Amino acid sequence: MTSSDHLLGLIKNIPEIDLLLRSSFGFDIWRTHYGDGLRLASGSPLEPIAGESAGGAYFLCAEQDGRRPVVFASSEGEGGLIADDLADALEIIIGLEWQDCLGFSGGGDVEVMQVSTQHFERSRDKHNPEIFKEGARVAAALSLRVLPLPELVIRLHEAASRTEPDYVVTTDDGDVYDPPFGEHSEPRHGGWR
Repeated sequence: MTSSDHLLGLIKNIPEIDLLLRSSFGFDIWRTHYGDGLRLASGSPLEPIAGESAGGAYFLCAEQDGRRPVVFASSEGEGGLIADDLADALEIIIGLEWQDCLGFSGGGDVEVMQVSTQHFERSRDKHNPEIFKEGARVAAALSLRVLPLPELVIRLHEAASRTEPDYVVTTDDGDVYDPPFGEHSEPRHGGWR
């Protein structure tokens, strides 16, 4: 059994953790039908492991050096590597507004990502004051680390930067997903508030 299989098994067998991941962190192991027809540009298959309410999907890639990298593909056509294994991916998912961090990255600038993260985290805490405690509960149940935001941003940036050439997401028809880094460094109308 791989560490990914072990983590997915724990999530399935601990209803409270499954619910928290689904409701607070957008990682729903019961939505494995999301992302049908996607693969890596290399032709390597992707194994769907979870979906999120906006239609995006999380996938495990083929094992490399004892680890199975995790790729995310959004319903809007962006996709790429987010972590080198499921434990790393879950630490990012529970600790960071990672999709927004990538979306407002100034094309992949880690310093812009750090600034964006601070703004999104304030908003996340305001809308769900329990989010830090919920993340800590998930981490404890799954034996994950709770890491500082700057470290999570660096790890996410490093993984997403390695999307090309090995982790480019494509459809069965050959359409290529956009890279995970968004071009904007802040919201267009009014900037950060």
